[in-house]
Amino acid sequence: MDFGRLITAMVTPFTASLEVDYHRAQELANHLVDNGSDGIVVAGTTGESPTLSKTEKIKLFAAVMEAVGHRATVIAGTGSNDTLSSIALSKEAEAVGVHGLLLVGPYYNKPTQEGYYRHFAAIAQATKLPIMLYNVPGRTGSNILPSTIKRLAALDNIVATKEAAGNMDQFSELVASLPDDFRVYSGDDGLTLPLLSVGGYGIVSVAGHLVGRGIKAMIDAYVQGRVQEAAQLHCQLFPMFKGLFQTTNPIGVKEAMNMTGFSVGGFRLPLVGAEPEQREALRNLLAGYNLI
Repeated sequence: MDFGRLITAMVTPFTASLEVDYHRAQELANHLVDNGSDGIVVAGTTGESPTLSKTEKIKLFAAVMEAVGHRATVIAGTGSNDTLSSIALSKEAEAVGVHGLLLVGPYYNKPTQEGYYRHFAAIAQATKLPIMLYNVPGRTGSNILPSTIKRLAALDNIVATKEAAGNMDQFSELVASLPDDFRVYSGDDGLTLPLLSVGGYGIVSVAGHLVGRGIKAMIDAYVQGRVQEAAQLHCQLFPMFKGLFQTTNPIGVKEAMNMTGFSVGGFRLPLVGAEPEQREALRNLLAGYNLI
């Protein structure tokens, strides 16, 4: 299963009363695919998954599949810190027809490496869908080591990992130790090109909401051997990569989307909107890219 090189972790649009706006989610999914995304993660952290109910997630999976499932990969965020709950949601997502699953490392309970292995292996055994693991120690509180991911890569339907530890040595170790057909993705927009240079495959992006075409052009240039062009595009895109993360994700990207006129609504607590100075910085950033 090739999920594609540019996968955007989609925000979840809300109505004024903070209900999930499924119609807007379909419009956003189409917008993302029209602007370079090969695939979409639905109900990941960027989609405010901690505040979505199981029913809302399943309805989102179905809505996005209906909208773009015929022309992009749809990856359901079904990971949690409870293995049995993750298995149940993964089975529901498979029944909906999604193309794959994104499984974040269990957060807060800080499993051992053996615990990580057994958690992911149990979910993999319960579904036929291809799985992308997700290592993000800054949010989960612990690190999935390359040696553990190597063990998991031996399972038939664990086919990729999203690496967001921010450690280039660890990323290099991952690529060096994994089979050639196992896809390693950056979880940080700003590290996309550096990670491609050491054998990474693509990006699970946040900035793809706003500069998807540019990211796709950068990846294509690198893959086609136009390394200097890719580096120039990276430098052009870098302020956007950093500017969206001046506050907790997905606050920046949702505020930015709203500013561009593509309304995606507000935030469910405990997330709140950006501070005035952060909004001003976002406006200046977007103006610099001619997005407002």
